[in-house]
Amino acid sequence: MASLFDAAKACLDAATPEDKLARTAQAAADFADGKFATLEDEREPDPIRMPGRPERPRLVPPRDLPRRGFGSDEGRAAFIHAVAHIEFNAIDLAWDAVYRFRTFPAAYYADWIGVAADEARHFAMLRARLREFGHDYGDFDAHNGLWEMAEKTAHDALARMALVPRVLEARGLDVTPGMIVKLRSLGDDATADILEVILREEVGHVAAGSRWFRWCCELHGREPRATFAHLLAQYARPVLYGPFNLEARAEAGFDPEELAALLALDAEARERKP
Repeated sequence: MASLFDAAKACLDAATPEDKLARTAQAAADFADGKFATLEDEREPDPIRMPGRPERPRLVPPRDLPRRGFGSDEGRAAFIHAVAHIEFNAIDLAWDAVYRFRTFPAAYYADWIGVAADEARHFAMLRARLREFGHDYGDFDAHNGLWEMAEKTAHDALARMALVPRVLEARGLDVTPGMIVKLRSLGDDATADILEVILREEVGHVAAGSRWFRWCCELHGREPRATFAHLLAQYARPVLYGPFNLEARAEAGFDPEELAALLALDAEARERKP
């Protein structure tokens, strides 16, 4: 029987969207069918590196990405491409969470394999919509910010669970509702409908991060709120700002004290601005 961790690595290494989606679907199906011999592996995972990626899109610093409005078809295509790129990265983030951390209960692997399958489906929906605009994935430049956070947290599952789902992915909970409203105002219900699906399912993904972050804290005798605040200050202050979707974040496992702390951090950052 196959190894789950070998399957996860094959998904990470897949370089084309077609191969990554196919391998993700197969690995998720194999896991559901109980085809993996064991969920334990004494081998050390490989050092973290860039996962398999197509030659395009070209990766550039975020500041080098042009700002485009939604008003034109080209601007909307660029927006859809940006979200598709996030979802493509999220497939790798989920598989790396499976591959890299090998001492978790079966429910942990079930969660992140399910997330990988969801992200692959999101990417496929967005790519199909992008093609309706006469473009494809790779036609616009993109940045590598999501994977850079994976690299920073490769040494520590607790930090990974705190910072990738509960910070970077949770930003989608904050900003997506406004994007949906804007797209519907422009008559682009097709794209808005896709974002509605993504928003609904991303709540569950962030909730998985909350669940396993707290599991890690309990395992290591750490107080979750203080630990999360420390990690935010260490890694994520520049990317954490309001307004926050408090209702969605609460549904995704943020408790009232954490939400109050986020609001306080945002207020402090606004006061420092000239």
